[in-house]
Amino acid sequence: MKIETKSTITPPSSTDAIINGAFDVIPKEHLRGLSRVVLVDHIQPDTRINLPNINDLPGLYHPKMANIPPWCEIALGVLLPQRDGFLKRIASKLNYKANLAGLVLSLQAQHYYFTLSHGIKKNQYEGAIRSYVEKYHGQWRDAQGGWRVKLFKPLRPYLDKWARNLRKRYESAQAKKA
Repeated sequence: MKIETKSTITPPSSTDAIINGAFDVIPKEHLRGLSRVVLVDHIQPDTRINLPNINDLPGLYHPKMANIPPWCEIALGVLLPQRDGFLKRIASKLNYKANLAGLVLSLQAQHYYFTLSHGIKKNQYEGAIRSYVEKYHGQWRDAQGGWRVKLFKPLRPYLDKWARNLRKRYESAQAKKA
């Protein structure tokens, strides 16, 4: 996958490795046709497209048009804000790796469902893309985890069961209040 940087914001040195690591957990046949990932400051969509809150858009998938293959655009200005408060900048740097991987997986899921997958209706895209990203983001997180993942993997079913029980209790308490 070709990664182009057209941004004045200097991305962290691990950006290419994070993007390639996110693409490594995805089956290669799902990447068919996707040509490049472009890193920009902020997304500047075509003037014919009217999108609200364009400054907050972290990524944009560009489908195939005429002879141009599909590609993805990532806004570093949203992932690494420059003008926000100190704590917000620190939080964005700490979450950069996970946010970038999730964004890359989301853009790739859009590519997969818009071009390669068949039998999904337009109103079903959002749920399908969300479940696709959750599945592969979990695989990416497990691959990045190291010894902590190996240590807690046997405990995960018990923790998940405990979380489900706590969620049920919370929902029943909320239902009783209402």
